Amino acid sequence: MRLVVDLNRCQGYAQCAFLAPDVFTMHGEEALMYDPGADETRREQVMRAAAACPVQAILIDQVDAPGTPERPIALERAGTDGR
Repeated sequence: MRLVVDLNRCQGYAQCAFLAPDVFTMHGEEALMYDPGADETRREQVMRAAAACPVQAILIDQVDAPGTPERPIALERAGTDGR
């Protein structure tokens, strides 16, 4: 799994650091550090963190199989139908 955080969009709410502390950490009040190549075993935590981000700053790429192009996973806010 590969993830990217849009640091221009991130406002430092730290919801990701609470939900996936092995992947996301806050340094100071506004500096977010994260592991862009988080282990696949952390996928559920990372997905919850991405869904909880108030500004939707976290993008997760999924690798299906060797030789298969990576594709972003679209994350929807809880309770919306995507329209």
